[in-house]
Amino acid sequence: MAQLLDVIIGSFLGSSVVTALLGVFFLRRNKTIEKQIETQFSQGLKVFESTRSWKEQALGELFGPMQMQLERTKRAFERWDNKNLHLEAEVIHKGNIAIRDLLLGKGHLIPAQLMAHAVSLIEHYDAWIEAYNRIRSDTNLTAQTDFVFAGPAGYPFPVKAEQAFKDEFKALQQTLYGV
Repeated sequence: MAQLLDVIIGSFLGSSVVTALLGVFFLRRNKTIEKQIETQFSQGLKVFESTRSWKEQALGELFGPMQMQLERTKRAFERWDNKNLHLEAEVIHKGNIAIRDLLLGKGHLIPAQLMAHAVSLIEHYDAWIEAYNRIRSDTNLTAQTDFVFAGPAGYPFPVKAEQAFKDEFKALQQTLYGV
C-alpha cells in the first residue's frame, strides 16, 4: 500500500511538473503569437492611416480644388459666345492658371497612373496662357480675336485627361466618404 501511495504521489508530482512545463511552453508560444499579431495589426493600421491620410490630402489639396476650377472654367467657356474680356480674364485665365499651378505645386499628390494626363493638361495650359499673354497683352488689348485658343497651335484641350482627373476625384470621394 505504501508503494501504491508512492507511485500515486510520484505520478501526480511527475504529471504536475510536465503540466507546468507544458503550460510555460504554451504560454511563451501564445505570447510570441500575440506579439506577431500585434505587430502585423500595427503595421496594417499604419499603412491604412497613411493611405487614408494621403487620400484626404490629395482630395482636399489637389482633386477638390481642381474639380471646382475645371467646372468653373467649363461653365464660363460654355457661356462665352463672343469677345468677353472680363469673362476671359477673370474666370478662364485665372482658372487655367489655378489648375496649372495646382498640378505643378501638388505633383506629389498625383497618382502615377495620372501623371501623363497631368503633363498633357500642364502643356495645354502653358500654351493657352502663352497665347493669352501674347494676344491680350497691354499693348494688344484691341486685338480683334474674340477667343484665345491653344488648340490651333497644336495644344487642344486634353478631354481624356480632364475626365481621368474627374474620375479620380469621384473615386476618392467615394472611398473616403461614400458620397
